[in-house]
Amino acid sequence: MEMTSDFSVNGKFDPSAPPPFRIADVRAAIPKHCWVKDPWRSLSYVLRDVIVVFGLAAIAIYFNSWLVWPFYWAAQGTMFWALFVLGHDCGHGSFSDLPWLNSLVGHLLHSSILVPYHGWRISHRTHHQNHGNVEKDESWVPVPEKVYNELDFTTRFMRFTVPFPLLAYPFYLWWRSPGKSGSHYDPNSDLFTPAERMDVIISTSCWSVMVALLAYLNIVVGPVPMLKIYGVPYMIFVMWLDFVTYLHHHGYDSKVPWYRGEEWNYLRGGLTTIDRDYGLFNDIHHDIGTHVVHHLFPQIPHYHLIEATKAAKPVLGEYYREPKKSGPFPFHLIGYLVRSMKQDHYVSDTGNVVFYKTDPQLYRFFGGKAD
Repeated sequence: MEMTSDFSVNGKFDPSAPPPFRIADVRAAIPKHCWVKDPWRSLSYVLRDVIVVFGLAAIAIYFNSWLVWPFYWAAQGTMFWALFVLGHDCGHGSFSDLPWLNSLVGHLLHSSILVPYHGWRISHRTHHQNHGNVEKDESWVPVPEKVYNELDFTTRFMRFTVPFPLLAYPFYLWWRSPGKSGSHYDPNSDLFTPAERMDVIISTSCWSVMVALLAYLNIVVGPVPMLKIYGVPYMIFVMWLDFVTYLHHHGYDSKVPWYRGEEWNYLRGGLTTIDRDYGLFNDIHHDIGTHVVHHLFPQIPHYHLIEATKAAKPVLGEYYREPKKSGPFPFHLIGYLVRSMKQDHYVSDTGNVVFYKTDPQLYRFFGGKAD
């Protein structure tokens, strides 16, 4: 699709311009079979990942060697992340057309890695319904300048200095992001409607059972073995989650727009998302890096996302940001993350189409507020 001058600035493509196509056009380009959910195929991925998780733990425990533990931590943390992605699919209903199966599998997978399934599912639904909206988005939402200026230096530094943001997820579950209130564990949180409170209670109860089990195992097995078997992989999982989800919406070669008010709509918000190539991890974490089509149509199962994206790209045109090809390990993405953290600090309090701005004082001083 060739862009006209209405979609360019000084001869360059303007990603914030309203696209010359509708979401129905993108939907129509995707083959019908890409929408079909196969619960047996979905369950086969769960079985595969669970076997690998227990196999890795058995190998590490058997050898119990410091030559093995670092490799185990990296591999097992990655597998915890893979389990999260499958639970994420349950939350979207792309796992199957059976709500009871989605809920059962989602609770088992997410509770095992200390994620409150319904609490997260509901807030993640809010993220998808408002992606790219400064005022209503939920995940890695930009901080308005006024809120940014009210943050103390420590909060700013921790939020925008690697590796601290890669440890943010457990804190987000408890307290959300700056400028927002509520907890994913609290059924009375403003994250949820009264009709959703029982779901949240169920999920928080399942999470509590997992916490109790881990506490019991700490007594029986010992805290150091449990730290090696579960604690360190859990932290690696958290780092994977924050790393991947941040890069879904930040750190492209050119800045992506964020919207307010009348300028925002579902399609324009979805087009701010970014696909990423994770090399050999693409299959391991169920192609979660294929993210643009997933954001527009979260009902599509993960095993159809690559085909659906290929079909949608001719319609999306320049609004699709082609991901840089990765080697076996996506080391190139670390540079995108670090650069974005150094540059993307806040957005203007005014304007319905905004881009990230940089606080030039953030890394020059160790106290006080930016001018």
